[in-house]
Amino acid sequence: MHITLRQIEVFTEVLKSGSTTQASQVLALSQSAVSAALADLENQLGVQLFDRVGKRLVLNEHGRLLYPRAVGLLEQANEIEQLFKEDNGAIRVFASSTIGNYLLPGMIADYRRDFPTLPLELSVGNSQDVINAVADFRVDIGLIEGPCHMNELVSEPWLEDELVVFAAPDAPILRQPVTLESLAAAPWILRERGSGTREIVDYLLLSHLPQFHLGMELGNSEAIKHAVRHGMGISCLSRRVIADLLEAGTLTELPVPLPTLSRTLYRIHHRQKHISKALSRFLSYCRE
Repeated sequence: MHITLRQIEVFTEVLKSGSTTQASQVLALSQSAVSAALADLENQLGVQLFDRVGKRLVLNEHGRLLYPRAVGLLEQANEIEQLFKEDNGAIRVFASSTIGNYLLPGMIADYRRDFPTLPLELSVGNSQDVINAVADFRVDIGLIEGPCHMNELVSEPWLEDELVVFAAPDAPILRQPVTLESLAAAPWILRERGSGTREIVDYLLLSHLPQFHLGMELGNSEAIKHAVRHGMGISCLSRRVIADLLEAGTLTELPVPLPTLSRTLYRIHHRQKHISKALSRFLSYCRE
């Protein structure tokens, strides 16, 4: 059986109009096309939907049985058309932890104010998790804290971010001028390998030290900043992550004898990923 929506549409319009002539005018079809569509539908169903009384078509018991279901089908088809005209599909975003926890909440709040009902799925992990999810088409877009080197992914500069070395206000390292040697001797509390922050800290900062003392590795920035606050070592994170504790005076920024530590945050997607209107609309909110 190959019933078409056009046949269903013809059936409902003939019922409402009362004749194939009137239905043809409403549907912008020839009368013969309307009659043929109605005859094809009846042939496929194996029943007559109208009783022919002279030139009139009178709905019979079979037509009455079909009508509410036909209307429901047409309404569902219209909903599908509207769904894609408005491009309101669910957006799946995967962000590395600093971005997902500290940058995106405000951006998503702005987006939600304008589009409160549109579905949005946000996952947070380290940068390598994000890259893998984008490569596997498990998400539509990825936001990471360092460059991506996978050929099948498009990596675009997104935002600039400043990194800060910090300690507790009473940390031993503050008892003398901060040097590369004193930084190397202090216990460092760092993000785990695979984190975008760790990759950049290794490259921009730790590579300049004669050696460094790894105190511990922790899986999220919240744990790190509170470990440092309790005097367990020093660390380096995005200024956005520790801004509240710097302002409160519970953490202190260390003057590092190196150029400003800054990095570029990146937006990534698969080369074969279609950037829909809905996704482009969301990304327009993802800015400073």
